[in-house]
Amino acid sequence: MKQHIKKVRDLVDGVLLLDKPVGLSSNDALIKAKRVLNAKKAGHTGTLDPFATGLLPLCFGEATKFSQDLLEADKTYETTVHLGITTNTGDTEGEAIDTRPVDVTVEQIQAALAKFRGPILQVPPMYSALKRDGKAYYEYAREGITLEREARPVTIHKLEFIAYEAPMLKLLVTCSKGTYIRVLGEDIGKELGCGAHLNALRRVQVGALTAEGMITLEALQAHAEPLSLLAPVDALLSSFPEVRLTEELARRFLQGQRLALGKEAVEVPQEQGRVRVYHDSKLLGTGILHEYAILAPERLIAAKQ
Repeated sequence: MKQHIKKVRDLVDGVLLLDKPVGLSSNDALIKAKRVLNAKKAGHTGTLDPFATGLLPLCFGEATKFSQDLLEADKTYETTVHLGITTNTGDTEGEAIDTRPVDVTVEQIQAALAKFRGPILQVPPMYSALKRDGKAYYEYAREGITLEREARPVTIHKLEFIAYEAPMLKLLVTCSKGTYIRVLGEDIGKELGCGAHLNALRRVQVGALTAEGMITLEALQAHAEPLSLLAPVDALLSSFPEVRLTEELARRFLQGQRLALGKEAVEVPQEQGRVRVYHDSKLLGTGILHEYAILAPERLIAAKQ
């Protein structure tokens, strides 16, 4: 009998800015990238719908400790809204359930967009991964069941008109976490009186991470040294001020001790709050800088054996 030998995965740390292709789930994209890098531990930072493309930051090893920050971060999308046709999913993957004539001007579109900027209430779609009683909304939807959903507060920081060539309306959207661009497109269609669904959706920014430096799965698979394509773990933390510690303070920080940073520290920012912590050029983790320069460890990078 042939014995199955389990493949040994490598301890890989870093961040991959993947350009997710259309038709692939975020989890499937993660599995493919993880296999190429032979990584032991990996996670993504917020789901993109299968029909959507663009920036999907993948975290490997120690970077997974900081992925929650990207889940909470604002996101920016380029989207094409198809006016006049409403689908049951709010995008191109669904079936058309209503078709209306489109007779709107750019001025009417601009007036409609103005109503969706800033804090708004948004009803989550039935075709979503949100759960009720342990079952995803999309599972209910596929059974023909529509549940009552409460509107949730989200913020549309930016909603820019890019182009309109009837019936296609192109927009740039920057929004808070939990915002459904599909629902935003549908709601804009309702406001214009003709209905709508998303024809295309591309994510171009997550927090401080931008589309610059993204790589496709094909390019990753074809690369001779795919590990060289990973950004360092602290690419996720670029918006946090830096604290630099002496060797002794670094040792105590990694033991989980709160530190009173005086003249011993190499570099301490003026502002309080979350910081990224280094000794020399090595990232030690994140901490919270309190009043009187008290540094409390938050998430620590594990020392390599």
